[in-house]
Amino acid sequence: MKIGILVGSTRPGRRARPVAEWVYRIASKRSEATFELVDISDYALPLLDEPQPAMTGAPYAHAHTIAWSETIRGLDGFIIVTPEYNHGTSAALKNALDYLYAEWNNKAVAFVSYGTNGGVRAVETLRMVAGDLQMADVTMQVALSIFTDFTDEQTVQANDYHLKRLDTLLDQLIGWTNALAIVRDS
Repeated sequence: MKIGILVGSTRPGRRARPVAEWVYRIASKRSEATFELVDISDYALPLLDEPQPAMTGAPYAHAHTIAWSETIRGLDGFIIVTPEYNHGTSAALKNALDYLYAEWNNKAVAFVSYGTNGGVRAVETLRMVAGDLQMADVTMQVALSIFTDFTDEQTVQANDYHLKRLDTLLDQLIGWTNALAIVRDS
């Protein structure tokens, strides 16, 4: 089982990468799955430029979409790390999600967020998007405050509460990812 940890921001000085690396360090200690960092900035996805909606199943027209598709298709589940900008997720993350459809179907997803209010409103919008992409979102969420859960702008200093929540999130995600393998294989 292979789970991608998506770095959901491309903003200069973003905290998404250090948060994703923190999640990766903890998740990688598990034996039930392998984990991979997937940074959306590595794919340089322009504002959605495919001529056909992904839901139609039409072949992709651009090399960047094909590369993105291959990466997402090769993963069984996801942890999405998202900032909260103006009560929502980053435009870059929403764009990356919208590029594909079938590649997301019947896969589990969990959320780790950060922001002034822990990023919880960004995750609420992402739960709706995940549902429309036929993804199963797990209940547990880790919500980091930019005021109390970082030692500086780039270093996560999560407390025991967050570590317990991340452990439960991983349990739920691994369980759902295993269960959905039957659906994906049929």
